[in-house]
Amino acid sequence: MKTAIRQSLGVLLCACAAVALGPASVSAAAEDEVPTFTKDVAPIFQAKCEACHRPDSIAPMSLVSYQASRPWARSIKERVTTRQMPPWHLDRTVGIQDFKNDRSLTDEQIDTIARWVDGGAPRGNPEDMPAAIHWPDEAKWNFAEQFNGPPDLIVESTPYTMAAEATDAWWKPRGETGLTTERWARAIEMRPGTVAGRKITHHAIARLVQEETDPALAAANRANAANGVDRSRTAGTFMEWAVGKQGEIMRPGTGKLMLPESEIQWDIHYSSGGEEITDTVQLGVYLYPEDQAPEHRQVLHLMGTGGVDIPPNTVAATQGFFPLQRAARIESFQPHMHLRGKAMSIEAVRPNGRRQVLSHVGDFNFNWHNSYVFTDEAAPLLPKGTLIKVTAWHDNTAANRSNPDPNVWVGYGDRTVDEMAHAWVNVTYFEEDEYESELAKREAAESETQGGGQ
Repeated sequence: MKTAIRQSLGVLLCACAAVALGPASVSAAAEDEVPTFTKDVAPIFQAKCEACHRPDSIAPMSLVSYQASRPWARSIKERVTTRQMPPWHLDRTVGIQDFKNDRSLTDEQIDTIARWVDGGAPRGNPEDMPAAIHWPDEAKWNFAEQFNGPPDLIVESTPYTMAAEATDAWWKPRGETGLTTERWARAIEMRPGTVAGRKITHHAIARLVQEETDPALAAANRANAANGVDRSRTAGTFMEWAVGKQGEIMRPGTGKLMLPESEIQWDIHYSSGGEEITDTVQLGVYLYPEDQAPEHRQVLHLMGTGGVDIPPNTVAATQGFFPLQRAARIESFQPHMHLRGKAMSIEAVRPNGRRQVLSHVGDFNFNWHNSYVFTDEAAPLLPKGTLIKVTAWHDNTAANRSNPDPNVWVGYGDRTVDEMAHAWVNVTYFEEDEYESELAKREAAESETQGGGQ
């Protein structure tokens, strides 16, 4: 895994924030006019790149100034024109395309960067340079400003020391949440405890272990608590963190339920980073007021298949199915595979037989674990009895540059050289009358839009 982590740092060219700041204000230059850094390119970098590419952040170079960016001009063009950067791997021709956290570049922005490089990467007038962005301290929580302070609840894993040179390690301690009453989470962040810890933390999973009160979820959650490690589709998964993710903010009126005396079962994947590092993983939870409960419960489900069987020198497909026991809204989709992962799609098969591809990641990259968060207007509303179908493709051939060995048979396992095939999917559940109400609101809004209304 050490190699994969180092590779991930090597490809962080023009990496973006988990949440983009919005569209860049790029000037409409004439086709024959060479864009400049200060007037045309810097606004794009600020909107889509600086969240990672700034001093003392996770990217290997800064893009906040002309002096820092200019030496990388040709590499920048190559990465953005091939859409390797920013890391956004959805197929733009398939499924829903409206996301809250879309950090991809528009065709116009890519063209601007390419013409800037081809034109000699000029600096331009210093007076055109946009005001510098005041980025929050890396030691502060991402959502602290939005919620007027740090998380209401912070749970930290037991420290782990990773040697400078060692095989991958999976650290699975358990810790108490400290809750004595029922509480609802409205936002969640997870992060390595230190900036240095990001060098060794590939991903971390926090599973919520509690005596489930919802009969539809109780049995699965009891199994999760008994086994210690969740290998099934349960309500016990709270959040997963990996490079490319910032956190989760629930939609208004929704939240994740935390019960008294609950615990966090950690599952942390560490890889050596060339120096001995001791670190923890921190879970920060922003809670609804104690006397306030949201209308709807959101659950993070693991959907897909627990088993893969990939012959040597083949491209193989696996499928998994998840039936919705209640009407629901799909909030987000995050594929998870390893080095041989090639693509993944999520599809809804409604009770009437209608099929809808919700999303398709056609260029999966193991170094980035993007969670694709649908906008409020586009998040799929699905009736009870809908079957969620997850299809994963793995490329175990020499054509896959990330493949460590195309001549071996690959099965399921935690190691990076093994494989997985599942998706993390946030689901908000509705009672039937609530679903019908949400559906009516959606249809009315779509009708108004189609009719030319605002």
